[in-house]
Amino acid sequence: MPTSVSFVSNEHQPNGSAHVGVVGAGQLARMMGEAAHDAGVRVTVLATTNEDSAVTTTDAVVLGEATDPVALRALADLVDVITFDHELVDLGVLEQLEAEGVVLRPSSAALRFAVDKAYQRRTFFDAGVPVPRFLVVSASTDERLSPFLDELGAAPVVKASRGGYDGRGVAFPATRDEALADIALMTASAPVVVEERLELVGEVAQLVVRAVDGTLAFYPVVTSVQRAGMCAEVRFPSDLDEATLGEAHRLSERVAELVAGVGVLAIEYFVTDRGLLVNEVALRPHNTGHWTIEGVSTSQFVQHLRAVSGQPLGEVAPLSPYAVMVNVVGADEPGSLAAATLIDGTFVHDYGKSWRPGRKLGHVTALGEEPAGPHVRAWEGARAYGTVTREA
Repeated sequence: MPTSVSFVSNEHQPNGSAHVGVVGAGQLARMMGEAAHDAGVRVTVLATTNEDSAVTTTDAVVLGEATDPVALRALADLVDVITFDHELVDLGVLEQLEAEGVVLRPSSAALRFAVDKAYQRRTFFDAGVPVPRFLVVSASTDERLSPFLDELGAAPVVKASRGGYDGRGVAFPATRDEALADIALMTASAPVVVEERLELVGEVAQLVVRAVDGTLAFYPVVTSVQRAGMCAEVRFPSDLDEATLGEAHRLSERVAELVAGVGVLAIEYFVTDRGLLVNEVALRPHNTGHWTIEGVSTSQFVQHLRAVSGQPLGEVAPLSPYAVMVNVVGADEPGSLAAATLIDGTFVHDYGKSWRPGRKLGHVTALGEEPAGPHVRAWEGARAYGTVTREA
């Protein structure tokens, strides 16, 4: 694809502000564009087409692929710093750009934790961060595999080390033979992480934001509910007791120290009878933080842009005792955005995408003084919008 640049009129952006380039132009970049004025920055995205979600909310668009050095250099020529709205990048290309003086926040070294699950698991394990029992293999014939599966005593989870998201690149085989077949298939392109299948008490997540000077801001821990490998609902406050909340804070601080990224670091935890185990990390704004747009004094999107542009971090005080965010994932038939916006007490976010079954189309957030009301209203709005996910 040839690289080109087009400009989108956005008269509200201050001309003298820092200029942030975003690799990717999906819904996260779209919401960064919407937050740019509050963060005091300009935003240019690297998009694959002019139909991408973020094109209408940002100041300029570079057309090209996220792994294309020419497109990335064209973006770098326009902006002060580059950040990301996804992990589908080529670390080798990014390392070369850094060697040429391009500022990446987070850096390619930090991004490796999200891009390469095998690296992430090994590094966290070596540092004493609790993770599920795992083995990294490059073939189903690896001699370590049979004794590891014997040790687990049940069919494992098989994860592609690179390229997986929203349930993609993850297999849940029912038998050992199915596990071996999945491993053989997935190792054709990259190593895989073979991992114990856990009995979960629940899942929680925490966002930690790191400024250029190393200052950290911790958003509240939230409970997340998954459906078919995708996040269906996020609830604040979390279901954790005080002791486990303290454990989460300590682990999040340790993970942030190891990753050493700049910007939002999202940490997903499994809640088990062995305590908290790190599931995944992302170095960008995250689905579990969408509730912060209305629910926290500084949203994750404003905070990320402030961090990567070198500004001090904002306050992260919750603005309501309770918040619920529900994702809208396209059902077999389209719903009605207009109907969703008529539900009182909800904040409806449309990602500007055409309807397609299984596609993330937006989210609905509700706040309240008690837990039941936000839950009911957020789900009512999401159902009107046409979500396929069932109520949590």
